[in-house]
Amino acid sequence: MSDDERGEEKELDLSSPEVVTKYKSVAEIVNKALQLVLSECKPNTKIVDICEKGDSFIREQTGSMYKNVKKKIERGVAFPTCLSVNNTVCHYSPLASDETVLKEGDILKIDMGCHIDGFIAVVGHTHVLQQGPVTGRAADVIAAANTAAEVALRLVRPGKKNQDVTEAIQKVAAAYDCKIVEGVLSHQMKQFVIDGNKVVLSVSNPDTRVDDAEFEENEVYAIDIVTTTGDAKPKLLDEKQTTIYKRAVDKNYHLKMKASRFIFSEISQKFPIMPFSARALEEKRARLGLVECVNHELLQPYPVLHEKPGDFVAHIKFTVLLMPNGSDRITSHSLQELQPTKTVDDPEIKAWLALAVKSKKKGGGKKKKGKKGEKGEGDEAVAMEETTNGES
Repeated sequence: MSDDERGEEKELDLSSPEVVTKYKSVAEIVNKALQLVLSECKPNTKIVDICEKGDSFIREQTGSMYKNVKKKIERGVAFPTCLSVNNTVCHYSPLASDETVLKEGDILKIDMGCHIDGFIAVVGHTHVLQQGPVTGRAADVIAAANTAAEVALRLVRPGKKNQDVTEAIQKVAAAYDCKIVEGVLSHQMKQFVIDGNKVVLSVSNPDTRVDDAEFEENEVYAIDIVTTTGDAKPKLLDEKQTTIYKRAVDKNYHLKMKASRFIFSEISQKFPIMPFSARALEEKRARLGLVECVNHELLQPYPVLHEKPGDFVAHIKFTVLLMPNGSDRITSHSLQELQPTKTVDDPEIKAWLALAVKSKKKGGGKKKKGKKGEKGEGDEAVAMEETTNGES
């Protein structure tokens, strides 16, 4: 359902304590799902099996909540579990027939999302499949993503503008001799809207323009940071690898093929709003039917993109609530020990990292309970940055 279709109803936002509770609930589920997926990531394990476990966990956990309410509440996977390895940048969530397995030393990017009643929490995390600290350029690219995420957390706040964040994260990546991957967008999220109209560009260039926007209190954002040691212009190598789609609610077309009509009807019933994996559809029929649906723009594909072989890629994504008492990052996971080859000496970056995440509300504003340990998380991340740099 688009913003316009819901316009008649009062838009629910973080000014409602019930909405905040739902965001915190889905964040807790998706953080646990990420933990589960990480525990399953072992050499010789099939990627599809891990992705399926992540999605199943989210379905089970969301299914057990809000059981006794009169109104039917939609819930479940808001973004299918993806496990993109090494120079694969994003959206790798293979079909059941895929035999690809993980190997020792792989750099894993995990991406997933969850919702209850259309309130969405997403998370993205990078992990190297090895024992001991991560060193060299792999450590650089992960530290670049992590530091850029920490800076973004401090700049996505009421009164700041989207281009402030774009410029800052590029500066952070450059400090590690890395680049921010082009084409990645951080979106505002609303009820049932995973990709709202307010957007933060990862890289500003003449080909990609978005409207200037200012962050406002009670908004929710998915901040999406992808860094690389490569040229940051990822390519689509094989359309057959695309398995994640989202229904384009504003498009209509009378499909010609019976298989397409069958698949589109199933999608409209099961996945009317959120992105879904073609794994959830009957595989042979889906392969036939999805092509016509995509060709006529009834579905928006999420392509699997790649940097060049040998390039290192890292991904960190988090959900942040712009609360009256400051920014509340509700999804995250701690990183492995990193020993990057670069240190951040730039005074501007250090000043950004020193900014407080929470703020004291002036006047008689209602005090909201901050998430336990949330402020400390940011401080720890900065401390970790300094220690890991110091070791290298």
